[in-house]
Amino acid sequence: MEMVVIFKREFASYFSTPLASVFIVIFLVLAGVFTFYLGNFYERGQADLMPFFNFHPWLYLFLVPAISMRLWSEERKSGSIELLMTLPITKLDAVVGKFTAAWCFIGLALLLTIPMWISVNYLGDPDNGVIFASYLGSWLMAGSFLAIGSCMSALTKSQVIAFILSVVICFLFILSGFPLVLNVFKDWAPSVVVDAIASLSFLTHFSSISKGVLGFRDLLYFLSLIGCWLFATAIVIELQQAD
Repeated sequence: MEMVVIFKREFASYFSTPLASVFIVIFLVLAGVFTFYLGNFYERGQADLMPFFNFHPWLYLFLVPAISMRLWSEERKSGSIELLMTLPITKLDAVVGKFTAAWCFIGLALLLTIPMWISVNYLGDPDNGVIFASYLGSWLMAGSFLAIGSCMSALTKSQVIAFILSVVICFLFILSGFPLVLNVFKDWAPSVVVDAIASLSFLTHFSSISKGVLGFRDLLYFLSLIGCWLFATAIVIELQQAD
């Protein structure tokens, strides 16, 4: 119940300032630009949303840290974290409540792109199962970005530092799946090590899901990543409270 209270408070806070409108507008504009211009949507002659989803990791790389940087940094800077921690809730309840509110807010922005889905159905006969899987994979990937950002936000009072740390770490998770990076390890490392590095990449698992394959391994990867980083966030907050 306490976690629900935190969720409601945090979710409502996004709409009490221009933050929600600014984020949603930027997300929708950039998604449209990447899809229809950089993604050559019309030139491809295919009724699908692959150009739309291909750019999501790069959209999230900057937009999600912009949301996550305020989760705990703002609480620490204003001192309101002390009041929050005096409530009859566990650290993990507070972490999950704030994270879930931000994740649902990002999900709302993602839902507002549904007209694109409707458009491709009007223009042709796309595989809607693949599109649905891609939406789910995109939301899970956004949650992973957000969980990392939540931990970085708990580490510092500065939102700018939290933003930079989040971008760097998320970029490393993306980069680990690039052939250029993997080729460096292929020259000297066993294939098991190369596969392990590739398996850490957001791109590896998101690409699999965006093909319409909701594999247990890919779902477990994103959910485990979210769980681990949220647990790390709770530990960081606990250590700071103990100091």
